[in-house]
Amino acid sequence: MQHDKYRPYPPMHLPDRKWPSAAITSPPTWCSVDLRDGNQALPVPMGVDKKLRYFRLLREIGFREIEVAFPSASETEYEFVRTLLREGLVDDDVVIQVLTQSRESLIRRTFEAIEGYRQAIVHQYLSTSEVQRRVVFGMSREEIITLAVRGARLIRDLAADTDADIRLEFSPESFTGTQMEYALEVCGAVLNVWHPTPDKPAIINLPATVEMTTPNVF
Repeated sequence: MQHDKYRPYPPMHLPDRKWPSAAITSPPTWCSVDLRDGNQALPVPMGVDKKLRYFRLLREIGFREIEVAFPSASETEYEFVRTLLREGLVDDDVVIQVLTQSRESLIRRTFEAIEGYRQAIVHQYLSTSEVQRRVVFGMSREEIITLAVRGARLIRDLAADTDADIRLEFSPESFTGTQMEYALEVCGAVLNVWHPTPDKPAIINLPATVEMTTPNVF
């Protein structure tokens, strides 16, 4: 293998960082993504019945936040979200999470899926890595930010039009392949639309889609 043709991943110079010495003194919020991310990775994805059994298991384990589906990806995923509501399987202390790309039709379909829920997390994602910007989207940095902001505005407006408690989450997909300063710029642009507060926080998720360096860097 011609390993010498690859450049080493550039480390971040942060000599004043304090988090490595921090101690966790209270339980973090655990969110299971098995029903969505784990199912998406299977050669033959689970159907509604299998996902229902898995959901019940996650509840028995004690998860209170569960990413249940990518509703706009298929009729099965959409129907699973509706089935959970129809059968009353989501207790008041459980928050479901649904994933969507930053595309208007998919965002609208996602909100249709969660109509009638008391609370939910809407998880918007967009590929931001250099390779995906160039090869998949054929877009510049500025165009990707415009796409992210357009999606964030629509999600904000649709969330405001419902009586449900909608929490917001954003992922710069392939974060590990995204220039650090650009990942910060994209996330900042989305948060400038959502205006999170201590009482109404937003979630920034940094996906290690492809491992490129050790966790301490990120």
